Amino acid sequence: MNRFSVEAADPRDPELDLLFARHSEFCHADTPPESMHMMDRADLAAPGIRFLILRGEEAPLAMGALKSLGDGTVELKSMHVLEEARASGAARHMLGALIDAARGMGATAICLETGAQPSFAPARAFYGRAGFAACGPFGSYDEDPMSLFMRLEISAKGEALSG
Repeated sequence: MNRFSVEAADPRDPELDLLFARHSEFCHADTPPESMHMMDRADLAAPGIRFLILRGEEAPLAMGALKSLGDGTVELKSMHVLEEARASGAARHMLGALIDAARGMGATAICLETGAQPSFAPARAFYGRAGFAACGPFGSYDEDPMSLFMRLEISAKGEALSG
């Protein structure tokens, strides 16, 4: 029996307040405002954004969004897993669902920006294990010592995440 389910959601739903509060707290902890690239909830509800949540038995445990960049590439935005759900497979399941959704959007690659600070090391390692590789800035991003950019090439068929 699968203990997780993934569904499209409205990021403005009050049920997601805890996820957004924790995500914001984590991102603001050691990232200066000029290096902050987190989208607010209203922007995540805009056209061209696909917002998903991962639900445990009752409550949402993780979230993530895909933003179309219009060139066959999507950007992974605002992926966050509640701390109490980490090491449960929730992150891997959420990322797998986002990769599948990107394929469904016709994407051939997924890019992301994450922090270069030590607090983001677990995220960078997680994405690396999933096949993402460091790349240069994409879209409207510029070089920033607080940012690391990563890219994953995807195929229409795809395979399960390893590791």
